[in-house]
Amino acid sequence: MPAFSLDPVQTAWCAELRDLARDRLRPLAEQGPPGRLNRPLVATLGELGLLKRLFASGSLELCLLRESLAHGCTEAETALALQGLGASPLLRAGTDAQRARWLPEVIAGRAVAAFALSEPGAGSDAAALALTAAPDGRGWRLSGEKCWISNAPEADFYSVFARTTEGAGARGVTAFLVPADRPGLTGTPLDMLSPHPIGALAFDGVPVTADDVLGEPDRGFGVAMDTLNRFRPSVGAFAVGMAQAALDAALAHTAARTAFGAPLKDLQSVAHTVAEMATRTEAARLMVYAAACAYDEGREGVPRRAAMAKLLATETAQYVVDAAVQLHGARALQRGHLLEHLYREVRAPRIYEGATEVQRTIVAKELYARHARAEEATG
Repeated sequence: MPAFSLDPVQTAWCAELRDLARDRLRPLAEQGPPGRLNRPLVATLGELGLLKRLFASGSLELCLLRESLAHGCTEAETALALQGLGASPLLRAGTDAQRARWLPEVIAGRAVAAFALSEPGAGSDAAALALTAAPDGRGWRLSGEKCWISNAPEADFYSVFARTTEGAGARGVTAFLVPADRPGLTGTPLDMLSPHPIGALAFDGVPVTADDVLGEPDRGFGVAMDTLNRFRPSVGAFAVGMAQAALDAALAHTAARTAFGAPLKDLQSVAHTVAEMATRTEAARLMVYAAACAYDEGREGVPRRAAMAKLLATETAQYVVDAAVQLHGARALQRGHLLEHLYREVRAPRIYEGATEVQRTIVAKELYARHARAEEATG
């Protein structure tokens, strides 16, 4: 399908999701404990069939789902996305037995998943993982730390990436499915700028066996990158949803608020700012959709397209939310205001799943590689 056009069914579905997020999911989110896992919210996502839809969707549908939920309830969007991120390695690389044990529970919202890649010394440089998997005869023992892990320490299982071969860089990493009740696995919550269920994990000789491997030994980095390539455009979609919510708030406010004897919208500086916000939001949306379609259709350059989409969308959302706060003035900084909430929420996507600087590195690397191939082909 054309990347720039949604059909009427898709458009109606997005509208339905926005209403659902606002009317059904936001009240549940507001009742949850700040900074902790909201299990009733996750369970409701399962009851509504949204988690099942998440795992059955292609990249574009995933983007539409995340964008629409983010517009009405960022907490619901995040809860859904984290289930997808944490369980995607299981879905794509797990054994039949692993899938049978965990996927039905995840889809129903009864089991919570987590993606455990980042470490205190290996965030954006994921190939520098230091969590070790030492052979012990029956399998391996995991020793080390993970940090900034969403849903930790309250998840029911973790997709964990550990070093099985020293000195091999990305080629020496293995993915493991680690249930939360394994001996030696402990965790602590982290208090972040925007309250989210996020924490650190400590592995003190945690036992794993061949039955816990996701994919093949020493091939886990590919499992991680495949997951991130699928989810990066949809991180952009999350950002677009927040940008649209901020833009809608700015439009309503500047149309109704009077200053200097006229509505704010009649001030050229205000009108031009709103126009810029809308233009950037639409450009980011189109790039996200294009990257998602490229993934679904198996086209070339998916890592580059995914990086571009996340880069543009998250940076755009930061600008749009900030501009909306400026147009509202001090009221937008009051605790509980939509824009105060978005102002805190919008910052993190520029860091997680590959910081903005990492996305630029990916784009440049892909561009120069393509240039080198073209030079070689022309002699």
